[in-house]
This record gives sequence, C-alpha cells and structure tokens, in this order.
Amino acid sequence: MTDRILLIEDDPRLAEMVKSYLGESGFTVTVAPTGRAGLALHGRQEFDALILDLMLPDIDGLEVCRKIRTGAQTPILMLTARGDAVDRVVGLEIGADDYLPKPFEPRELLARLRAILRRAKGGEGQAEVLRFGRLEIDLSARQARLDNEVCPLTSYQFGLLLALARHAGRVMSREVIMDLMKNERLDAFDRSIDVHISRIRAAIEDDPKKPRRVITVRGAGYVFAKAQE
Repeated sequence: MTDRILLIEDDPRLAEMVKSYLGESGFTVTVAPTGRAGLALHGRQEFDALILDLMLPDIDGLEVCRKIRTGAQTPILMLTARGDAVDRVVGLEIGADDYLPKPFEPRELLARLRAILRRAKGGEGQAEVLRFGRLEIDLSARQARLDNEVCPLTSYQFGLLLALARHAGRVMSREVIMDLMKNERLDAFDRSIDVHISRIRAAIEDDPKKPRRVITVRGAGYVFAKAQE
C-alpha cells in the first residue's frame, strides 16, 4: 500500500519539487500551503507521515506540531532553517520525530522519511512484549504502557526506549545509542538524545526529575534499570 504523506510547506516551488520527487519514489503526497490548511487536512484524512515546515505564513510549524500531538502520533519530519538549533530542540520536545535543515538534498529527505516510517511500522508481525514491573513495551502495537495506560511517545522515542530496554542494565553512551538508532545520527551539538530522554522520562517515570528507570550515568551515558517495580 502506498504511504500517504502530508507536506505542509508554503514555498510552492519547493513543495512541487518535494511532491514530484517523493511521487517518483512511490509516495502519495498532499500539499497544504498553510498551517491551518494542514491541520484541517490532517483532521479529515489519515496520513502515514507529515513533512512540516516551521516557517509558515499563518501559524508556525511548532504550533502545528503541538496541536497534532494533542490527539495523534503521526510521524513528523520538521524542515528548519539551518541556524535554528533552538527551534529544532523545541520541535523535538513537543513531539517531532526528526528534523532536516534547509537547504537539503532530496535524497536525504527521502532517507529520513523512510526511516521514521520504518520506526512507525517496525513492530508489524512481532508479538514480543518486554515487561519491567509496571512498564510494558509492546513491539507489535509500538506502544509503551505504564499501569496499562499508553505512554505518549513519538515513534522515535518509542524506538529509543526499546533500544535502551533491550540492553537493560548496560550503560550506553550517546554514540552507542545513535548507532542503534540506525540512519538517525543528528548534529552532535544538538544533544537530541538528551531531549528525547527527557520526554521518555516524562512519559514513564513517576517523578521525571528523580528517574528510577532511565538513569543518567555522569560522563558515560544512560542505563535502563531493569530491577525497578
């Protein structure tokens, strides 16, 4: 089945280039020129992923991302200006799965889009459920559940949690984590792993400021504690 992509981009020439390139690669692309138009389309139709520009003429892309994340976990790839490191971090904090600075190569856009789609669909056909006390990580449903309540995680954050859980008890550096999250190496200065870890803690920890499950090992990285209730 063809993956359906919603592209929210106000530059008509860039939008047409992306639509044509992704169309040749087997995607069905719907273009919205404004944030409000994109939100309306997302509310009426189902999409497999969103490509979202941050600089829009009506409401900015961060607000669009925030509104979408109140009710859906559709994978989101943000398009940002090259120097906007703060916007990238904020975007990741409110639920974007990845970002791509402008200008970009179409091949990199395609690779990153395919990567977030793989993560969103990565549990298909797998029935494995990892259990750690009150926490369950369901590969088939691509969900983490705490006390049987679904945790609000993006597809990237679920993949990161799964990578940590599969190596429970082992201290993992950021570099090792990046390697496990294949094709997702972001700019080293961005500390994107730290941002995602904070979101995971907010979702699965009783007190995110005093985490007991995903623990920081100063100067070394993170460890997923498997012995907690």
